[in-house]
Amino acid sequence: MVKHIVTFKLTGSDAERLEVARAFRDALLALPEQIDVLQSMEVGINENPAESWDVVLTAVVPSLSDVAVYANHPAHVAAAALLAGHKADRACVDYEF
Repeated sequence: MVKHIVTFKLTGSDAERLEVARAFRDALLALPEQIDVLQSMEVGINENPAESWDVVLTAVVPSLSDVAVYANHPAHVAAAALLAGHKADRACVDYEF
């Protein structure tokens, strides 16, 4: 199994970032029903004002090659498009467990 962990820093006011983060979270949480290789999806919106990252997701897939299957699936591409014009930075770690 592979954990795919991604964190995002968004642009805009606090209210704008929260609105985008919530829409993105909702779209991501619908993905396990749409993408066969996606075993689970967890999404968190940062509540700590002392930190600068806005959203984190943890996805679980069977293998590292399945990360690409998930990433290129049309439902994931549509979810990621919600960040267009709002993404300031992204960091990712994939590891087997």
